[in-house]
Amino acid sequence: MTHTNRNTQGLSQQEVLAARAVHGFNRQHYKKEATVLRLLRETVTEPMFILLAIAALIYFITGNRNDGLFMTGAIVFVSAISVFQDYRSRSAIAALRQLTRPRSKVIRDGITQEISSEEIVPGDIMIIEEGSSVPADGVIIQSNDFSVNESILTGESLSVFKSESDANNQVYQGTLVAGGLAICQVTAIGNETSLGKIGGALLAIEEEKTPLQRQINNFVKKMAVVGIIVFLIVWGINYFQSRDVFDSLLKALTLAMSILPEEIPVAFTTFMALGAWRLMKMGIIVKQTKTVETLGSASVICVDKTGTITENRMRLISLFVWGEEKFANPHNVISDDAKRLIRIGMWASEPIPFDPMELELHDSYRLLFVNDERPHYKMIHEYPLGGRPPMMTHIFEEKDGGRRVIAAKGAPEAIMEVSGLTADEKAAIAARVNELAKKGYRVLGAAEAIHAGNEFPKQQQQFNFTFKGLLAFYDPPKPNINALFNAFNDAGIDVKIITGDNMATTQTIAMQTEFRNADKIIDGEALHVLSDEELVKKVNDIAVFTRMYPEAKLRVINALKATGKIVAMTGDGVNDGPALKSAHIGIAMGKKGSEIAKQASSLILVDDDLSKMVDAVAMGRKIYSNLKKAIQYIISIHIPIILTVFIPLALGWVYPNIFTPVHVIFLELIMGPTCSIIYENEPIEKNMMLQKPREFTNTFFNWQELTTSITQGLMITAGILFIYQYAVWLGCTENSTRTLVFLTLISANVFLTLVNRSFYYSILETSRYPNNLVMLIIFLTLLLTGLFILVQPLAMLFRFELPGIASLLMAICTGFISVIWFEVVKYAKRKKVSSGQAVQ
Repeated sequence: MTHTNRNTQGLSQQEVLAARAVHGFNRQHYKKEATVLRLLRETVTEPMFILLAIAALIYFITGNRNDGLFMTGAIVFVSAISVFQDYRSRSAIAALRQLTRPRSKVIRDGITQEISSEEIVPGDIMIIEEGSSVPADGVIIQSNDFSVNESILTGESLSVFKSESDANNQVYQGTLVAGGLAICQVTAIGNETSLGKIGGALLAIEEEKTPLQRQINNFVKKMAVVGIIVFLIVWGINYFQSRDVFDSLLKALTLAMSILPEEIPVAFTTFMALGAWRLMKMGIIVKQTKTVETLGSASVICVDKTGTITENRMRLISLFVWGEEKFANPHNVISDDAKRLIRIGMWASEPIPFDPMELELHDSYRLLFVNDERPHYKMIHEYPLGGRPPMMTHIFEEKDGGRRVIAAKGAPEAIMEVSGLTADEKAAIAARVNELAKKGYRVLGAAEAIHAGNEFPKQQQQFNFTFKGLLAFYDPPKPNINALFNAFNDAGIDVKIITGDNMATTQTIAMQTEFRNADKIIDGEALHVLSDEELVKKVNDIAVFTRMYPEAKLRVINALKATGKIVAMTGDGVNDGPALKSAHIGIAMGKKGSEIAKQASSLILVDDDLSKMVDAVAMGRKIYSNLKKAIQYIISIHIPIILTVFIPLALGWVYPNIFTPVHVIFLELIMGPTCSIIYENEPIEKNMMLQKPREFTNTFFNWQELTTSITQGLMITAGILFIYQYAVWLGCTENSTRTLVFLTLISANVFLTLVNRSFYYSILETSRYPNNLVMLIIFLTLLLTGLFILVQPLAMLFRFELPGIASLLMAICTGFISVIWFEVVKYAKRKKVSSGQAVQ
């Protein structure tokens, strides 16, 4: 685009810096609670923090200074872990937000450039076009058939046409460009825009919690209620037995700490946030962390043909001039009529093309015509792409008011319908279209009209067009597309093609890529006559949907959802917005996707590479599987802690208070890093992408999984209580018994961590998984345990006493046996699979 006046030269770099110094960046600023204060408030209101603080206070009151100091240190350590996990999660989310910030086109120093929307300043010249979001308030200084949807401000869903000559020539931040193009001068940014003045309500909407989040939070709340009830009961029992308020309170607090599974919500937040961060590193931007939860459940993916299955490299490959017998190759010597056909196709394209076909038409025109007419013409009217099937019309006129060009292009059926052809002529052209389409070419019809005067019909179809011919483009399939389809199929994910192209072209491309069920096909008109109920019944059996207009795409997505499918859909155009929004996982293209498509989507493929979706699904499955392992681990290890504290106390065993708050908090410090660090870092299991997608339900665990965790916990409890009674039978002191019980629990914890790395593969197989954090955490656990037993001051703090070597080995072996039995269960699962039986 060439700019001759000062207005469209835009600001200079010095003017930009001066404006930014006065107005700042183009972002909304609202008063929020300071991050430090928020973290402090969240930390001190955590149940575990409160319990630790009470325990520390009691220790100091009763004169147990060392215990009090240890608990104070534990408070600091637990708080530091919470802050660190919060920081990791928020840093990951902040990085995602940075990448999802929209970009805008501006003219500065006479050069069109793309910048972050936040960098726009008042006085900037911004270019806004179909499919983009208006980045700032401004006034139109030049427009071309420009319309904008202002429903975010007015509530009115219909688009409004605007131009520089209208009284209403202003554009507003946050509104969406429905059609055309406008060059505007920015008048307000940030809080000074109309959207900004509304207040923070639109921007401060809290993200809705997912079913899994709600279930986890409800579970933790219920356990907290159980903990309070048990705490009061145990406190009452101990008080009536000892009449010592503080001692009985400490014993009750010990049990309450053991019941509270505060690691679970931390694990969920960490897994989802870091999962989104890992996806970002792979070139997949997840706009909301809850999408990570859904990815592993995706059971069908709907893809466009152009640019997704094909390379989006439109090459003009064949011409059919109406009146000529043979097809013409545009790259050889062609007739004057063939050249005029390309010229009509060029005039029917956007003056500033971005669509690959329109770029090709402009390039072909430039190569064929020495005298370029384009600088001497201006567009005086435009009919945007519309109708079923679609077509578009542009009206250009010489700048001196001379000759006029009315050119149309679109689906051949649409162009034939408006060209006054006889039935026989339409049949002859349709045969030619079919001949080209069977080669996998994308075919456009082109027509021309003559119209005097400046009063144009309301609809483009009302012109008296003359059919000029067909333009055929070839967009070759991507080399890796067949492997991609196979990867989806292996993962149990159905692939469906939804495209605006015609049936013959789409089916040919599908067959060239060996697309499964390419013969199960339907077009938009056939789909239109189906009721919603009929479509729901048939949608799963159809693999290819052609000539799909936006409403039809939305119907297909909703029909798939109605059958219980978790639907992912790719899209890049303005009209894909509703379907992307409706899909469980809307996938926009980072390079060729419109701003509206990106806003409607839930994730963005930075490099437009659909093969990344296989990685995304794998990551989603891995994250969900690892989160499940972490929570099953938490359940399994909490059960023996709770019962080891409760049973000796309730049954009046010889040493009723085998664990104190000091022991429980140490175990909590082990469990937190184990579940949040080790399991989050686990690699994907090798059979994960050969399984069917999991069902997306409100239930995190099925009964089999929950039973497994409870059984593991009870087996560890049995081993610990066996060692307890064994130590008493040997005549061990309370401190020696406590040491053996504690060592059994630590041993079981270490082996449980290793065994539960997979609920299918053996511990020997998982030992080869690349996760160095496993051995690091285990080493630190064993090191600290050894220090607490062997270093006298620490042993006194924990009330440990070193027993005999035989007893120590007995405790370690018992911990091992109480966990390793599950390897037999896993072996039985593998045997069933190898014999062809289904395994849950």
